[in-house]
Amino acid sequence: MQDDALDAITARLRAAGCVFAEDEAALLVAQAADHDDLERMLRARESGRPLEQVLGWAELDGRRYAVAPGVFVPRQRSMLLVRLAAARLRHGAVTVDLCCGTGALGAALLAREPGLDLHAADLDPAAVACARRNLPPERVHAGDLFEALPARIRGRAEIIVANAPYVPTGAIASMPPEARDHEHRLALDGGADGLDVQRRLLAAAPGWLAPGGMILVETGRDQAPATVALVAAAGLEPRLHVDDELGACAVVGRRG
Repeated sequence: MQDDALDAITARLRAAGCVFAEDEAALLVAQAADHDDLERMLRARESGRPLEQVLGWAELDGRRYAVAPGVFVPRQRSMLLVRLAAARLRHGAVTVDLCCGTGALGAALLAREPGLDLHAADLDPAAVACARRNLPPERVHAGDLFEALPARIRGRAEIIVANAPYVPTGAIASMPPEARDHEHRLALDGGADGLDVQRRLLAAAPGWLAPGGMILVETGRDQAPATVALVAAAGLEPRLHVDDELGACAVVGRRG
């Protein structure tokens, strides 16, 4: 594609409010099968649809994973969970990705250690279908938190990662339109204080963790003290991790 055509695409994206218009233009041009396909993607992006949903993939930990309309798009800040979990990965370890969305977190861990006994679960049927494109389908379970998992792994999980919804209900209206209008509310809404799902998740976690096992939960910085308290209340040893570069915050709870 000639420079003037690429400049025109960049200008359209910039006018639509895309901060990284030049990078997005290059990605869309590379992805498009032909001119009509490019125009379809451009119009979708101009309408506010997340770039990852337009492209059909998102990148995490150096790999691309399928995304689908309505399904929570993996954020780069979730790399903190991947990095924290990676230190504990070993062949055969029972590893769980709860509220898995696309399954990208579990898939990234499986890419680092293919021998994991990995399981992922989500309540949203669209997310389950999408995760089954990124993970072995038989390892993705439909249902509410731990209820979705096979009973045989109860008390055996060495690692549980969870990017559970933690946006307070009242804050959803002020979220960027890309998330608010194009990701299912089920993946965003954490209740009045954003911690409703975390409360249920952390209260049940000890019964699924192996001795010495860990649960890693993404949370907001303002909510971190409350998440730490929930971990401690569950009888787990809490530790807070903050990564300023990623803009990420996670709490790890270890079973003694």
